Amino acid sequence: MKILLLGKNGQVGWELQRSLAPLGPVIALDRSSPTCGDLTDLSGLATTVRAISPDVIINAAAYTAVDRAEREYDLAHKVNALAPGVLAREAARIDALLIHYSTDYVFDGTGSLPRTEDAPTSPLNVYGLTKLLGEEEVKSSSARYVILRTSWVYGALGSNFAKTILRLAEEKEELRVINDQFGAPTGAELIADVTAFILHTSANRSISNGTYHLTAAGEVSWYEYARFIIDYARTNSDRRVTTQLNPTTTNEYPTEALRPLNSRLNTQRLQKTFSLQLPHWQDGVSRLLTEIL
Repeated sequence: MKILLLGKNGQVGWELQRSLAPLGPVIALDRSSPTCGDLTDLSGLATTVRAISPDVIINAAAYTAVDRAEREYDLAHKVNALAPGVLAREAARIDALLIHYSTDYVFDGTGSLPRTEDAPTSPLNVYGLTKLLGEEEVKSSSARYVILRTSWVYGALGSNFAKTILRLAEEKEELRVINDQFGAPTGAELIADVTAFILHTSANRSISNGTYHLTAAGEVSWYEYARFIIDYARTNSDRRVTTQLNPTTTNEYPTEALRPLNSRLNTQRLQKTFSLQLPHWQDGVSRLLTEIL
């Protein structure tokens, strides 16, 4: 199984290089690779797929600057919508499987129930809109595809919410964190491992085209997530964490792009289809904190 991986140095792409290695040769690219892995170069992207002719294409690259996307629609649209369309059409041409990642931001975040894959979409911001358009590009092609929607992604590589909270907790006397947005912190490691599991499964049986929700189990607000991080650091490290953590609301903390209040995703379709169990979000975050503390 020859695998073309795009976005190799992102949080998910970094973990995918590890999880995919036992399945076959992995050609991992990013925007600076000698072979074009730049999602802003649509013709170069098509040339890359044709030259490598992989069995599987995994698109772990995306434009993820949520606030800046409000000012850079054309760039976000090219990376998040047009590029996946190119990959899907090239995948169809060579009969490759395309795995593409999307987001809970395709929904409007109303209500309190976890959204199913078939729930109506209504993005609140440009990032969510362009990711939704990317999904539609993939679905409208004749490619074999799996779309994995996820949320609140973190990884040990680069910056993440836990690292930011730990730094600010040592610098500030008071820290205010939003308490009316809910989701499930989901590790890049988990996403990569489930992706590899899906590919292993697909090698043994045919998988129908589909969209699946992939997050860790459970739910939490950003405030309670921060509380978990700080309490863990106080108990399991010698860090001097003395900050006063206080809740705030989304309205009291305005951002350029609107964020959904409800990022809960129903993962039953994924678990049933692939016969797997998703761990609780605290398991993955605890592992992350053990590594970085």
